[in-house]
Amino acid sequence: MYKRKSKIKNRRFSTRNSAKSLHFKSKTDLFSLIKRLSPSWQACLPLACLIVLGWGYVAVAQTPAAGPTTAELKVALDTLWVAIAAFLVFFMNAGFCMLETGFCRQKNAVNVLAKNLIVFALATVAFWAIGFGLMFGDGNDFIGLNGFFLAGADNSPATAKEYQGVFSALNWAGVPLAAKFLFQLVFAGTAATIVSGAVAERIKFVDFLIFSLLLVGVAYPITGHWIWGGGWLYKQGFWDFAGSTVVHSAGGWAALMGAAFLGPRIGKYQDGKVVALPGHNMSIATLGCLILWLGWFGFNPGSVMAADPSAITHIALTTNMAGAVGGIAATITAWLYLGKPDLSMIINGILAGLVGITASCAYVSIPSSFVIGLIAGVIVVFAVTFFDKLGIDDPVGATSVHLVCGVWGTLAVGLWSVGPGVYSWYGEGLGPAKGLFAGGGFGQLGVQFLGAISVGGMTVLLSSIFWIILKATLGIRVTREEELEGLDIGEHGMEAYSGFLKEASPGGFAEGGQPEGYSSSEDYPGTV
Repeated sequence: MYKRKSKIKNRRFSTRNSAKSLHFKSKTDLFSLIKRLSPSWQACLPLACLIVLGWGYVAVAQTPAAGPTTAELKVALDTLWVAIAAFLVFFMNAGFCMLETGFCRQKNAVNVLAKNLIVFALATVAFWAIGFGLMFGDGNDFIGLNGFFLAGADNSPATAKEYQGVFSALNWAGVPLAAKFLFQLVFAGTAATIVSGAVAERIKFVDFLIFSLLLVGVAYPITGHWIWGGGWLYKQGFWDFAGSTVVHSAGGWAALMGAAFLGPRIGKYQDGKVVALPGHNMSIATLGCLILWLGWFGFNPGSVMAADPSAITHIALTTNMAGAVGGIAATITAWLYLGKPDLSMIINGILAGLVGITASCAYVSIPSSFVIGLIAGVIVVFAVTFFDKLGIDDPVGATSVHLVCGVWGTLAVGLWSVGPGVYSWYGEGLGPAKGLFAGGGFGQLGVQFLGAISVGGMTVLLSSIFWIILKATLGIRVTREEELEGLDIGEHGMEAYSGFLKEASPGGFAEGGQPEGYSSSEDYPGTV
């Protein structure tokens, strides 16, 4: 018994000693490992221990941070939506580039691309320096007088009575000032881009740059202040949700005057007849149309400037419906009127429907948007031929799409607006009164007509002044030789398709065909 106990005891001592031996050995190995480290690494070990201990203390002692409030989350979500919408509208510049380049001739492709690219850069500077202040800064009923260079008091995203700043016209939007400016900037750039297509293939590059600065910095903000800046038209009850008048018809009026002062392209009118000067690449023109269609989902729904799911989705549906029906209507109209389903008319029909619904997209039902797009698609076909017969040469149909259908879309508000209380986002004072076909009489239609002609009159006046001064000082049209050779060479010294087959005739019309009305190289037919 004693021997057995001794064996058990010795076994325990042996196990304990073995454990101690292993523990001592591991310590010895650890110290040996540390000794083998370089001095710099050895010096880092105490620091690492302190950091680990500090982290542990902080993890235990720190009070959990409070999460964002509901109001803060709403501001963040609204700002994200406004930014995404602004990015979509900015991408429309690519659509204008493709559309206008495809509709113009190969020899002018670089010039058209250069204008569309530089115009947004110019618009950014002009709108930041002066345009945004003239349009949204506090002032009087006709012009803003504060907020130039985005300077001045502003406590956005505070809204309504809590807002304190110099941009009171935008106190309804609960997003930071930077988001408000970004969204309005891409709209201003769109207005300037409209002019580019109407004056294509014969304007001097420098004159277009100067006019774009004046349009975005002065003309566009003044008329915009009347409506979106809390000016006199706004107080009269004029409504334009996303810019059929503010953006599209304003840009269209400026484009019309530019085309009139420039006169038609060489070869457009021969023997008293209108001669088509076909675009060189309908593939990229079609791509441009699709990009613009996509961008309109930022243009119209983004104008809510809040992540309101009901408003955004309704506006997206009315926008899409009008564009789709506009394309169908233009196709059928061109087929019956011109004998063929002209692709350029299909493209302009889609854009006409989109322009036509822009003013009323938040205020009308989907069936009404169907009718608005249908009428826009029909009238754009006749508008293109009407301007051609007047001697207004618009290579891309910008005046027909943006001016004519912009005015139509403005009047459509007074015809089909459902009135307050129908939609959740459309309360008293947040939109127009009932339209004529909704039982509201002629009141709203009359105000819409007043706004359309007022903006048109002021834009025509200012644009004419700008064009006359430019024509008298710099001259607004390239020489006959430059136009025949192409603006790519004359203005930029390069070709868009170097090494590819060129047009058979540098003038873009039949060999030997003499444009009507020419008596010298400086005599342009139809010049105002």
